[in-house]
Amino acid sequence: MVLKYFARIVLKIAGWKIEGPLPSSKSVVVMAPHTSNLDFFIGWLGYTSMGIKSHFLIKKEAFKWYTSGIIKAMGGIPVDRKNSTNVVLQVAEEFHKRESFIITITPEGTRRPNKNWKRGFYHIAQSAGVPVMLGFLDYNEKKGGFGYSFTPSGNYEADYHHLYDFYKSKTARHPEKFVVPEIPGGGHKTANL
Repeated sequence: MVLKYFARIVLKIAGWKIEGPLPSSKSVVVMAPHTSNLDFFIGWLGYTSMGIKSHFLIKKEAFKWYTSGIIKAMGGIPVDRKNSTNVVLQVAEEFHKRESFIITITPEGTRRPNKNWKRGFYHIAQSAGVPVMLGFLDYNEKKGGFGYSFTPSGNYEADYHHLYDFYKSKTARHPEKFVVPEIPGGGHKTANL
């Protein structure tokens, strides 16, 4: 409870507002843009200010003896990046084992410009049978939070319209590093909500 109010105070002092509907108790949250390490801390403060515990994937090499406890307390799950198929199954299993589980994934997979967003979040949501919630940080408006959720249809190319339409208007901390990939097939059709 103390941490929740602490997070609210820090966000208020920094001028950030958190908005939007809360993710359901079992959700894969896509979070973008991600161009700075600061994104993680603002996102973590945002979740904490709402009393929500979200997990995140982090390379197993980050779990040193002196960092492991803190990372796990913050929601970190170690992954072996060399075996991505196993990661999808591992995370999907977490949804089946728990009554509530939220995981936040940055589809860019890097803080550098990336025209090919990773699809792991989509495969996890589909395997676990949970919705994808669109989360964001917008540095231009100093707002973060959530947009809306959708259920994966199994056709990533069709569902990608949701991401394209939602994220193309968001401003990253380093705008030159944020690329929203074109819709597969070259179309610009608006998502059907």
